Amino acid sequence: MGFYDRHILPHVVHLACSTRPAMRQRQKVVPRARGCVLEVGIGSGLNLPFYDPARVSKVWGLDPTEEMTGKAATAARAAPFEVEFISLPGHEIPLADDSVDTVLTTYTLCTIPDTDDALRQMRRVLRPGGELIFCEHGAAPDRIVRLQQDWANPVWKRLGGGCNLNRAIPDLIVAAGFSIKRLDTMYIPGWRPACFNYWGSAVPGDTG
Repeated sequence: MGFYDRHILPHVVHLACSTRPAMRQRQKVVPRARGCVLEVGIGSGLNLPFYDPARVSKVWGLDPTEEMTGKAATAARAAPFEVEFISLPGHEIPLADDSVDTVLTTYTLCTIPDTDDALRQMRRVLRPGGELIFCEHGAAPDRIVRLQQDWANPVWKRLGGGCNLNRAIPDLIVAAGFSIKRLDTMYIPGWRPACFNYWGSAVPGDTG
């Protein structure tokens, strides 16, 4: 890991993910989490203040970047529920099958290199009746914006720690064996290629 990735990128990601529009999006979805929660890509802990302590008993915070989880430690100490950090990537979830009630991802699926493996791991650890709650940015429906996303993505990905502008998030979730139960979309304020948001919930589908 080079100087930029270790010392600069964590601050860039924190600032980009803590804009007012992004925080409003977090506030829409995080309070829906319940029970034992696995937050994939907890980053600097921006979601922790939005959990409903009356609904949540514990949060496992998965993130491969210790520089980011170090930032999250302050928010974790202030949380009225247990927070345990797991310093591993999304495709390496060291929890038992059927062990969590909610999996939460916010602005995470854009970055995970192998989203299919990671989402299948998330499905594995969800208990029967459990739910994946997500808020992500990704491929825009408008042709001109989508062309801008595709054009800018190589540079954006390199500077943004692997973040992709143009992933079709609902398609990825369904391909990994989930059934989407709720889906909302809109452009949030900001640079449009980075601001088309999907948010909602999904449950493990029937695998036959």
